[in-house]
Amino acid sequence: MKRSVLKRFARLFAPRSLRYQLLSRSLLILAGLLLLIGIFQYLFMQQFVFKNKAESIQSQIMSIPREAWPNMNKEPQQGPRRDPPMRLLFFSQDSSVAFVDTDGNYKLIVDPPETGTTVKLSQQEYLEAMNMKPELNYKIVQDDNGVEQLVVLQPIVNRGKIYGLAQVNTGTAPLKDVLLLQLVTFMGLSLIALIFGLLTFIPVLKRTLVPLSKMVGTVEKIDAGNLDERLPSRQNQLEIDRLSISFNRMLERLEASFEAEKEAKERMRRFIADASHELRTPLTSIHGFLEILLRGAVNQPEQLHKALTSMYSESERINKLVQDLLMLARLDRTPTAEMQTGMLDEVILSMEPQLLLLAGDRKVSFDLQPLSKCIFDQDKMKQVVLNLFHNAVQHTSATAGHIDVSTATVSGGVQLTVRDNGSGIPEEHLPNLFDRFYRIDTSRARKYGGAGLGLSITKTIIDLHGGTIAVESEEGKGSAFHVLIPDELPAGLVEHKNE
Repeated sequence: MKRSVLKRFARLFAPRSLRYQLLSRSLLILAGLLLLIGIFQYLFMQQFVFKNKAESIQSQIMSIPREAWPNMNKEPQQGPRRDPPMRLLFFSQDSSVAFVDTDGNYKLIVDPPETGTTVKLSQQEYLEAMNMKPELNYKIVQDDNGVEQLVVLQPIVNRGKIYGLAQVNTGTAPLKDVLLLQLVTFMGLSLIALIFGLLTFIPVLKRTLVPLSKMVGTVEKIDAGNLDERLPSRQNQLEIDRLSISFNRMLERLEASFEAEKEAKERMRRFIADASHELRTPLTSIHGFLEILLRGAVNQPEQLHKALTSMYSESERINKLVQDLLMLARLDRTPTAEMQTGMLDEVILSMEPQLLLLAGDRKVSFDLQPLSKCIFDQDKMKQVVLNLFHNAVQHTSATAGHIDVSTATVSGGVQLTVRDNGSGIPEEHLPNLFDRFYRIDTSRARKYGGAGLGLSITKTIIDLHGGTIAVESEEGKGSAFHVLIPDELPAGLVEHKNE
């Protein structure tokens, strides 16, 4: 139990963990700020203490009568050393007092302490101090022993007359001891504050990062393969919520991409299987006839003619299948269309001889509304008409068949309708009618050479035009294919032109 707790703690506060980095960097910044505050406080308090001490000495100097300063003499020492009366006026035992007259003569009044020596400034500095206004004037200097001292200079003025300059020296060591003690106290309190902040910040940080920990757990589940998992989008943290929403959207796109890829692979698998099956049948037939010819049928004119006719028919079927596959590949890969405004009825009228030849003995009628204006690629639109017409021919009687081709201007474009009186399409086959290699009657489709690609090509071309295709059919009575070609390019559809 204890070991697991230690492992968990080590994992949470590993050097590369977010908790450790936030905690260490926050405490480092706080420690730096406290250190900076301590340094600035020490420097500020040093000036404050020096100035306060200088003001105190100045007040003591001003408490002595002005006229008494020039007459003060250094008292002789007799017997044991005693502090002169002047020493009693100053509370500090490490001070020395001197008087400088207007001629710059320096006279020591109170000896410096045994551990120090007196500090004598230059005559120029004394003269400058006498001419200053009665303001606080002090300096920090070092005596001959290298001991730092506070020197206070105070002009002695009485009724506008300058008698001289009073100088009081005192050591700064006691003052610095006070400052150092204050700095050590501040640093100790700062260290205690940092420790208290650490103990307080750990649970607060852990609670703050709970949403992030939940996200990590959810992402681990997603990484394990569960793409249905989603991150909670409302955790009362703006950045985490925005990240969750963006991540969920990315997951939705990934899931959609995986589904699309799965569907595309399945379509490709079916496509390859169907294409292989379609190619295998004519190739097997051709191979069989070639084998018959090799066995001696080449010397029998009737069997030779029958074999060559069948092989020619199968080769045509292979050629058409390959052409359809190539067209589908081009339409899927880089669809190109030279869109231009034209009359759809005129295009169909130009195809009338070809359609009548294709129909044979079937009855064909045209009901074309004049000036059926829309936007289309002429070559591809001819392919649509041919595919729909050929489909009608395949599923109508060769003698009693009737095919009707009509156009009409409707809202949004022109509607092309190809109607026949053939066998019709069972209702269960209608949803899959435009799928590739989909055939209602396999044996009948092969009889007419169909591979189930014509309607798929037709729908792809119509989608390229931004149009729609629909089918109405009743089994035993015939079918009608309705194609709507818009008279304007839909939004987002770019006009492509062949290079």
